[in-house]
Amino acid sequence: MSPLPTPTHEATRPWPATRPTTRFATSLAGHGDRCAVWTPEGPVTYADLAARVEDAGSALGTSRRLVLLAAENSLDFLVTYLGALAAGHVPLVVPGDRPQHHKSLVERYSPDVVASRDGDRWRVSSLTAEPGHALHPDLALLLPTSGSTGSPKLVRLSHENLDSNALAIAEALRTRPDDRAATTLPLHYCYGLSVAHSHLAVGASLVLTDLSVVAPCFWQLVDEAGVTTIAGVPHTFDLLDRSGFAERDHPSLRVVTQAGGRLAPEAVRRYAALGRSRGWDLFVMYGQTEATARMAVLPPELVDSHAGTVGHPVPGGRFRLDPLSELECGLGELVYSGPNVMLGYAEHPEDLARGRDLAELRTGDLGHLRPDGTVEVVGRRSRFAKVVGLRIDLDRAERDLADAGVRAHCVDLGDAVGVLAAEPGSGEAVTATLTGRHGIPASGVVVLEGTDVLVLPTGKPDYPGMAALVEAHRARSRAREEKAAGDEAADGPSPQAVAELYRDLLDAPTADEHTSFVDLGGDSLSYVEVSLRLERLLGALPAGWHLLPPAELAAAAQRSRPGAATAARGGRTVPRWRRGWHAVETSVVVRAVAVLLILANHTHLSFVPGGAHTLLALAGFNLARFQLTARPRAERAKGIVRSALRIWAPSAVWIAAVALTVGTYDWRNVLLLNQVLGDWARWSPHWHYWFVEALVALLLGAAALLSLPAVDRWERRFPFAFPMTLVGLGLLTRYDVVVPDAGPYRGANAYVLIWLFATGWAAARARTVPQRLLVSAVPLLTLPGFWPTMPMRGPTIMLGVLALVWLPSVRLPGWLARGASTVAAASLFVYLTHFVVYPHLMAYSSVLAMAASIAVGIAYHRGWTRLEAGGRAVLPRVRTRVARARGVRTRAGASG
Repeated sequence: MSPLPTPTHEATRPWPATRPTTRFATSLAGHGDRCAVWTPEGPVTYADLAARVEDAGSALGTSRRLVLLAAENSLDFLVTYLGALAAGHVPLVVPGDRPQHHKSLVERYSPDVVASRDGDRWRVSSLTAEPGHALHPDLALLLPTSGSTGSPKLVRLSHENLDSNALAIAEALRTRPDDRAATTLPLHYCYGLSVAHSHLAVGASLVLTDLSVVAPCFWQLVDEAGVTTIAGVPHTFDLLDRSGFAERDHPSLRVVTQAGGRLAPEAVRRYAALGRSRGWDLFVMYGQTEATARMAVLPPELVDSHAGTVGHPVPGGRFRLDPLSELECGLGELVYSGPNVMLGYAEHPEDLARGRDLAELRTGDLGHLRPDGTVEVVGRRSRFAKVVGLRIDLDRAERDLADAGVRAHCVDLGDAVGVLAAEPGSGEAVTATLTGRHGIPASGVVVLEGTDVLVLPTGKPDYPGMAALVEAHRARSRAREEKAAGDEAADGPSPQAVAELYRDLLDAPTADEHTSFVDLGGDSLSYVEVSLRLERLLGALPAGWHLLPPAELAAAAQRSRPGAATAARGGRTVPRWRRGWHAVETSVVVRAVAVLLILANHTHLSFVPGGAHTLLALAGFNLARFQLTARPRAERAKGIVRSALRIWAPSAVWIAAVALTVGTYDWRNVLLLNQVLGDWARWSPHWHYWFVEALVALLLGAAALLSLPAVDRWERRFPFAFPMTLVGLGLLTRYDVVVPDAGPYRGANAYVLIWLFATGWAAARARTVPQRLLVSAVPLLTLPGFWPTMPMRGPTIMLGVLALVWLPSVRLPGWLARGASTVAAASLFVYLTHFVVYPHLMAYSSVLAMAASIAVGIAYHRGWTRLEAGGRAVLPRVRTRVARARGVRTRAGASG
C-alpha cells in the first residue's frame, strides 16, 4: 500500500507544526477533488473537507485541549472530530443520544470543550478559558470501553494506534479509493469509527446516515449514492434477514464486513454464498476498542473452509495463547500485540498524562491458534457462569440452544443461568437442553420467554441489561410463589410437592404421598441434597423425617410453622441474632468437619487426625438410618449393596484415570482390593484409599450378614442389642484376640475396624438415655491406646460419635450451613481427588492446597451427579430396545 500523501498546506496552520497529530486527519487535502463525503446536495471533496477541518481545529484553540464530542453520523461531528485530531487536541467521543452519560463524564474529566447537537444546531462550547489538563504527547483519542458506555473508564489511544490500524484495516479489506462506505454503525463505536478512518486514509468516501438497514429508504440511498461497503455486527445481520436483503440486488455493493461478536458459522457460509451470487465479498473480523478497532480479518477466499475462525492477524499484529490450566488443552486466552494496542485505560483526569502502560493486550477472549495461523475465538473468559459447582460456558450454551431450535441469549445470575428466549412457550425446551447437555439442575435455569435480545447502541448484545431483565422476572416469579404459598398457608405444604421432589431427586417415578425417603432407596449419598431441598419446601424437618411419608412430613411441617411455634412458646419470638440461622443435622456437620480435618492434616494446615475413622462410624450410623428399615430382607440387602456400588463406581473411575495417566495406582486399587492383595510390609500411595476400601468392605459384609434370614429376624427384633453385639465381636479384632497379627497398618483394615462401624450403627439405634450412655462409653473406653503414636486421633473420633449420639442438629449461620452441606454432599469425592491435587500446591500455600482440593472434589461430585442423571435418562430407553430385540428374536424362534 502506498504511503499517505504529504499535506499541502500544513505550514499555514496556526498550531505548532511539531505537535503530534494523526496523519490521515492532516493529509485530507492531498486527495484533492476526490469525493470525501457523499451528500444528497452534492459531494464534499477532500479539499473542501480539509478546509472545514482546519477551521474547526483553529476554533478549538492553539493549546491542546480535551474535547468531549457527542457523536452522531453527521458531517458536523465528522468535521469537528477530524479538526480536533488534526490540531493535536484530544477528542473524547461519547454516544450522542445519552446526555446523562455526557454529564457524568463532564463531572469526572472536566473537558475544556464540549461539542454536541443543540436542537437543529451543532454547538461547540468552550468550558474553560485555559486548558486544564496535562495531556501526554502520544495521546490522540479517548473512547469508552466497548459495552460500558455508562462507565467513566476510557481507552487511551495514540496517534500511532489510529494511523497504523487505519492502514492495516484498509490493506486487509482491500479498500480502494473508489470505495464508498455507508455509516451503518454509530461513529462513537470503535468499529464504526474505524470504517471512517480506513476509508479516509486511502482517499475513499463516506455516506453519513442514521438510517437502519431495515428501512427501505436506506437501500434507496445505497443505490443512489453507489455505496460499495456495508459494516455490521451480528444484530445487523439479524435485521438484514428480516428486511429481505437476500432477495434484493444492489449493483454497487462490493464489500460486506462483520465484527462486534460471533456470527454462527452457518450464517457466515450463507452470507458468503449470497455475496458470491450477488457480486460482493464477505469479510469476517475480530477486534476490540482496546486494539483501536480490529485485530484479525478472515478474507472471502477462506470463509467456507474457516467459517468458525476470525482469520489472520491484521498486518503488523500478532497473537499468542496464554493457556488456562483449568480448561482443556489447546484452549487459552488470546493475547495480542501490535502497533494498534492502546496506551492503557483512564479512570481519572490524572491518567491522561500517562504514557504507555502495556505492550500487549490480554483480550479476555478464549480461543485456539490453528496450525495454519488462523484464530478461532470460542467465547469470553468472563462469559462463564458457575452454577451448583459446574462451570458453564454461556456462549456454548447459546449455541446448544440454537442447535435445539431456540433463539436465546444466556446470562450469569450468580446462582443460576438466565435465558432470554425469543419464542413464547420455549421454556421447557430451554430447560431440557441446559439440564441435558450441561448438567444444570432445573432450579438453576431461569427463563424469560417471548423477549428478544437487548442490544447496545453499537448493536452488540447488552448482557448486563438482559441479566437485569431476567433477574427482575425471577423476582416477580418469586413474589407470586410467595403469595401463593401464603394463600395456601392454612392448608399447609402439599404432600404432592414432597412426592414430586422425591421423584426428581431420587429418580423414583413411583413416589407418592405414602412412600418415604428410605422406601424409595434413599441413602447417605442423596440424603444431604434431599434434606436441603425439603427444608426450603417445608421449613425445619422433624427428627426421623427420612422415615416419614410425604403426608406425615407435610403435617409435621404444618404443626411447626412459625405461628404455631410462637404460640407454643407463649408468644415469644425468635431472637434477632438467631434469625437467618439454620438447624443442620449433626450427621451432615460431622461429615463436613471430618473431611476438612483430613485435608487439613494432609496439607499440614493443622494436625488433628481421626477424620477418616469418624467417617467410618458415621457410615454405620447412616446404614442403620437409611437401609435397615421395615422393607423385606432382600430389598434391605440390595439397598446396602447399591450404596456400596455408588461408592465404588466413582472411586474406581477416578483411581483408574489416575493410574492410566500418572501411574500412582494399579488394578488392585481400582478394584478396592489393596487391603487383600497389597503390600503389607510398607506404607505406599497404594494405601491412599484404605478408607474407601474399608467402607465398601464393611457395607458388603453387612449386606451379606443381613441377607441371612435368621440374622435379619434377630436384627429386627433387637435393633439396639444387635449392633452392640457386633461391637463386642469387633473388639475381638480390635484387641487382636481373633487375629493376633493384623500387621503394622491395623488401623486401616476393615476387619479390625468392625467395632467402630458397629458403634455408629448402635448410635443410630439408641433411643433411651441408658442406651445412649452405653454407646458413649464404647469410644471412651476402647479408643485410648489403639493409636499409641497418634493419641489425638482417639479424641477426634470420640467427639464425632458423642455428637451423633446426643445432638440431633446444630444451628449454624445460613452461609455456613450451606457450605457445610455442600462439602458434606461431596465428601467422598473430595477424599478421592485430594491426593492428586494438594501435593502440587503445598509449596505455595497450605490454604491454597486445601481450597483447591475442596473445589476439585465438588466439581467431580457435580460431574458424576450429572453423569448419573444422564445414565438414568438413557437406561429406560436401552431397556426398551433390549426388550423389543428379545421379543423379535422370540417371535422369530417361534416362527422357525
